[in-house]
Formats: sequence, structure tokens, C-alpha cells
Amino acid sequence: MDYDVIVIGGGAAGLMAAGTALSIGAKTLVLEKGDRPGKKLMITGKGRCNVTNATDITEFMAQIPSNNRFLYSAFSAFNNEDLRTFLHRNGVETKVERGGRVFPVSDKAADVVKVFVDYAGQSLRLHKEVAGLMTKDDAVTGVKLKNGEKITASAVVIATGGLTYPQTGSTGDGLSFAKNLGHTITTPRPSLVPLETKEHWPREAMGLSLKNVCLRTLDKTNKIIYEENGEMLLTHFGLSGPLVLSASAHMRDFDKNQYRVEIDLKPALDESQLDARILRDFAAEINKDFINSLDMLLPKKLIPIIVRLSDIDPRKKVNEITRAERQKLVHLFKHLTLNITRPRPIAEAIITSGGVSTREISPKTMESKLVTGLYFAGEVIDVDAYTGGYNLQIAFSTGYLAGLNAAQNAMALQGE
Repeated sequence: MDYDVIVIGGGAAGLMAAGTALSIGAKTLVLEKGDRPGKKLMITGKGRCNVTNATDITEFMAQIPSNNRFLYSAFSAFNNEDLRTFLHRNGVETKVERGGRVFPVSDKAADVVKVFVDYAGQSLRLHKEVAGLMTKDDAVTGVKLKNGEKITASAVVIATGGLTYPQTGSTGDGLSFAKNLGHTITTPRPSLVPLETKEHWPREAMGLSLKNVCLRTLDKTNKIIYEENGEMLLTHFGLSGPLVLSASAHMRDFDKNQYRVEIDLKPALDESQLDARILRDFAAEINKDFINSLDMLLPKKLIPIIVRLSDIDPRKKVNEITRAERQKLVHLFKHLTLNITRPRPIAEAIITSGGVSTREISPKTMESKLVTGLYFAGEVIDVDAYTGGYNLQIAFSTGYLAGLNAAQNAMALQGE
């Protein structure tokens, strides 16, 4: 064999798998089809790299909506504290921010990428695009490159990512490799993705960031499936921003469900408190037109939209506004509603939901149950989490477990 372990993909999971395999002495090769490794790592957390979350394992699992039990062994082998210790030992200090999100103290994703590229060492080869895997008697024997080259190995780790951010190299290659070897693929769909709305008014306030609001997501039965305070963004197609990306992960069935969101523009005030606040503002602006009386309550871009949706004459003097009109205004502030038509394309999502079925992968080793010597790591597996550093931890943990077992088993075979 040319190598003990070949890792396909030079992202977070792949670099971790390769470095782990190298660390126990396995002859390892990383094949990355792009011009540089860790591209997606570089853009996570708006370039700051939200590497993990500092919460305990119980809360961590609660942030993984599907197949979370599959990850217990991976997290036992390499958890969030292990990751922070690993980064510390390699010169990158970390800090904990709101919601337990963990970032490098430097706020530079490049520092994290360098650690993992160095960890993978000289095993990394760029501009090497894999065409498929070679097998014999239901066991992997290596890979074929698109240039015709064949490279043999006792173990192969597929760590090619999902279908998100295709410009970083995640174009679904690994899913095709797995499917060609008989694996079941849960249909990939976007998660942590912006949302398109039936209503067009967000376009009028395009680029407006709504801060300190509450976003509620409801399904067709009016059940609240997500509710959180934070920040969101109005766009030309609808909604984006942290709250919206998180909410999208709960909208898992657009084919059968209908979703809407309600924005509470003033979550710190209940309806009676908000009514009193509006009355005070109106009293101070007693001779003003309605459209000119909301500057203290709303961002400028949102005022004409709220005025129109309230059905109150914009030129009506505030001292003439009736109690019923005011109550409707209060309700609008607390329940600004938008109907969601669909998520944006998967290429715009942060995470791919779906992938290689977990039923066909050993959770204790990340090895395929169908093909000996074939391992999976990261987003190519049918597991995904909400935003907050959880998905990168999944990549690192599964990468560690896959690299460790691939190396140990390959080296044992070579020694026979």
C-alpha cells in the first residue's frame, strides 16, 4: 500500500482526521481539490471562527436536532474542552462569548486554520481531485484521481463536507462516493439558511439590522417551534441574520408544513407597557402627523412600513388616533408577521442537513458498516446542529475519531 490512511477533503474534519492519524504514526495523505485548505474555517463566525461551544454535554446534545445519539462516542473521545486544550497547546488561546460561543482570543480564523494545517503537516496535497474510491471484496483499497492516478491505502476517510459554500469546495463529491459504494444518502437540504418571505416589504428596508428583537417561528398548527431574542437582517428576498439562521434549522419540512415568523420589536415591554410608552410619545408629539411620531420607537427605514401595515392615516394627528387604532399598532409592534415561502438555495446555507445515513456508520469508530476501511467525518454525515459553534465541534470530534480508528486499523493490517 502507498499509504495507511488517505483523507479526502482538507477542511476542519479532514485536517483533524489527518493530524490525528499522523500523530500515532500512520503514513497519511490528505487530498484537497482546492487551492488551499480550511476555506470554510476561514469564513465561519464572520471570519472570527466560532470553533465550538462551552456548554455541557447535555445542552450540547439538545442543540443537535437529528441523530444526536450517534455522536456520543465522538464527543467522549474528543469534546469541546479537549478542543480548547488542543488549541492552547498549539498557541491559540480561546475565549467564551454570549451563548457559550468559543472564539480565538485574536478573533482571527486564520490562526485556527494554521494550527490544523500544521497538524496535518506534509501530508497535505492541493489541487488533487478524487474521481472515486477503489475497493476489493467489500474493503477499500485506495482512490482514483481525475488525472488518472491511482493511490492505494488501507483506509480512506471521506471528509468532503456537504453542499454549502460550493466556492470552498463543498460540492457533494463525498456523497456521490458513498452512494456509489451502496450507502444510503438522506436527501441534503439547507440548514442555517436565510429565508424568503411572501411579503415584499423587507425589500423596502433592505440592509436594516433589527437588534434586540424577539423572533418566534410557528408552524401551520400555530405551535411555536423556535423563540429567541437577538439580531436579524431584512434583505431583498426576506430575512437573514443570526436569529433567522437559527430559526431555519427548526423548519425541517417545507414540503408538508407552512411556516411563519412573528417579530416582537419591543420584547422588553409587554403590551400594556408598550401602549403606555406610545401614549407618552404621542403626548410629547401632540401636533405631529402619525408618520413623524415614531422616531423614538423605530428605525427610520421601518417607520413607513409599520405606518402602512397599521392602516392608520400617515397624516393623521397623533392626538386624533383612537384607542382601537393604538391597540392595533401595539399588536403590530409585538407580532410583526411574515409568511415564509422557502429557504434560500443550499449554496447559501451555512450547513447541509442530510448526508450519509448514520445507520450505516459505526458511531464508535466512524467506519462504514458496508465497506471495510472506509470512514466518514464531518458534514458529509447526516448530523447537523443549530448555530453557535456546535457544527464545527461535530467536525472536529468525528474527524478525530475517524482518523484515530482509520490509522489504528490500517497500521494493524500493515503489520499482519
